[in-house]
Amino acid sequence: MSAQIQLPATSFQEEDSMQRAKIKAKPPFPFLLEALEPLQPEVRRMFSGFAVYSGDLLVCMLRDSVKGPKDNGVWVVLAEGADPGDKGLKREFPSLRKIDLLGGAIGHWLLLPSDGKDFEGEAGRFCELLLRRDARLGRVPKSRK
Repeated sequence: MSAQIQLPATSFQEEDSMQRAKIKAKPPFPFLLEALEPLQPEVRRMFSGFAVYSGDLLVCMLRDSVKGPKDNGVWVVLAEGADPGDKGLKREFPSLRKIDLLGGAIGHWLLLPSDGKDFEGEAGRFCELLLRRDARLGRVPKSRK
């Protein structure tokens, strides 16, 4: 009678995939959260990224997904009444654009793409505006009203 070898329930590929998932459990772009530290940001998982709140205001989402890299970066949340077509915003953030994944359904969310020419510079300017409490940025989501 030969002894049977018991193989582990997961394969090496599955273990590698689980390890990558664990690594992704941390928000991307830690330099942004460091810059926003004076606001004492609250970070929560949201969809395929991490929502960043300042008090009750949802100010952005940080996203770095392997499945849909085209929309990776900082998802900027505009305030009630802020114009997504604001030319001032476009001057300050030349790479700012609509989020393809949303299909135009949520116009007050815009993207600073992580593959943009000056992502870190633009993301830094975004943080500066948040720190100055720019009225064009952030909104209280229905769940917090």
